[in-house]
Amino acid sequence: MERRLFVFAASAFIVAAVLGSAWITGQFTTPAVDRTDGYVSELAARDQPWTRLFRVSDALSGLACAFGVALVPRVAREWRGWLALAAFGLFTFVAGLFPLDCAALSDPACGQRAISYGHRVHTLAGALATLAVLAAMVLISSRWRSWVSWLFTWLSLAATLLTAAAHADRHGVGIAHRAQLTMFAVWLVYAAVHLLITDDDQAAEHGSPNWAGQGPGPAAGPTAGAGAGGADGYGPPHVVVQGAGPAVLITAGPGGAWFHWDRVAGDLAGSRRVIRFDRPGLGLSPRSPTPPDLYAEVARLAALAPAHPEQVTVVAHGVACWHAEAFARLHPLRVAKLVLVDPACAVTRRPFAPARTAGRWLPALGGTWGATVLARLTGPAAHRLLTGVPDPSGVYSMGKVPVAVAGEWLARRDMAADLRRVRAEKPFPDVPVTVISPGERDGRQERLAGDLGAKLVRLPESGHQVQLDDPEAIVDAVLAVPGSDLAPWRNT
Repeated sequence: MERRLFVFAASAFIVAAVLGSAWITGQFTTPAVDRTDGYVSELAARDQPWTRLFRVSDALSGLACAFGVALVPRVAREWRGWLALAAFGLFTFVAGLFPLDCAALSDPACGQRAISYGHRVHTLAGALATLAVLAAMVLISSRWRSWVSWLFTWLSLAATLLTAAAHADRHGVGIAHRAQLTMFAVWLVYAAVHLLITDDDQAAEHGSPNWAGQGPGPAAGPTAGAGAGGADGYGPPHVVVQGAGPAVLITAGPGGAWFHWDRVAGDLAGSRRVIRFDRPGLGLSPRSPTPPDLYAEVARLAALAPAHPEQVTVVAHGVACWHAEAFARLHPLRVAKLVLVDPACAVTRRPFAPARTAGRWLPALGGTWGATVLARLTGPAAHRLLTGVPDPSGVYSMGKVPVAVAGEWLARRDMAADLRRVRAEKPFPDVPVTVISPGERDGRQERLAGDLGAKLVRLPESGHQVQLDDPEAIVDAVLAVPGSDLAPWRNT
């Protein structure tokens, strides 16, 4: 999928170059605009016959350029150049929305009229677009170190200086401006070709697409990193291990990260070996080349849990409760206890084919500049709003995280169908289960507790982030001796 992103990004740049060159037809359709002394943007002036055609072409050209930047897989130390190129696309789009009132240089009567607000916006947006694309060409060329890119960059700079000089002299502006726009379009085409012929090298910077979820359990220690692929590439998961004693494996809910469980892990680490991890794309774990899948998550739990005959207590939250239940059914001899915190309901709706198709694309999209910008703008604020706690590692500023959250949401129907299939084929083992239900009574969670023979603990004053609002309830459930009362004041 990552290779296709390079193809789509390159195609978007070529479309932007073609649409941005629509002025070539204007030499024949709009003779009133002077080819020697008139701006190209005068073709889209409000008083010209083909204004809508050229305005739409300019606007779509800008959008195509910005869309292409959004699809480019992120490469370290290139962000300034791509940001400048995205700004060029957006300014070009604005210039298309706000055309000139009239042909400023070709029509002598134009200067005698009052200038509208849109005319001023177009002039400013055009100037900013020129500065942005020149900056992008310089910054990206310095990273690519390609003499061809530098050649087009210097020619574009020369054409821009000639345009400025011609404007000051009031003669030859049209020729210089057309040369400038031609070089911009040629550079965009070159950028597209560069992406197409170097996509393998670019993709290699994200690490090998091999999600090392299987393998031996983590060694005791404070932290096991995300692996050579890095948090934005591909590689093994981010794992944190604390304490010593019987193993407790914690799997977070939708969009959760390991640090949301700090208080729970800290209280348990005195007598338990607590294993926390981030699923692919979440927290500090790198992305996975494949969409979320119930059996893959079960295999991940099996890989992180201690080897048989040692058994593990699994603490799961939200949709991760499905993974924990399936793990218990498929590996009954490896489970000592389940603690299901606010378990999600396994919906009975059919899997949605378009969601499955979109899910295949999302892992690759998590490494693009578009996902990075989206996360930087919305991630920290959304995390603070939903959890009320800080993000110490800047996890929610990473583009992979919102994409991973969306991928898990799109995979819910498929995972629910797989869970129902596992339930039909594998009986639930005779292990203690505690279901912690926050808020008001939930009949679905009560039915789940009945089906699993679980102890149901209701926390009427707790929110859905139980691990943050009431971590003691989870600690009590983990440490409770089977058959004993569990904080009876909490029970229904």
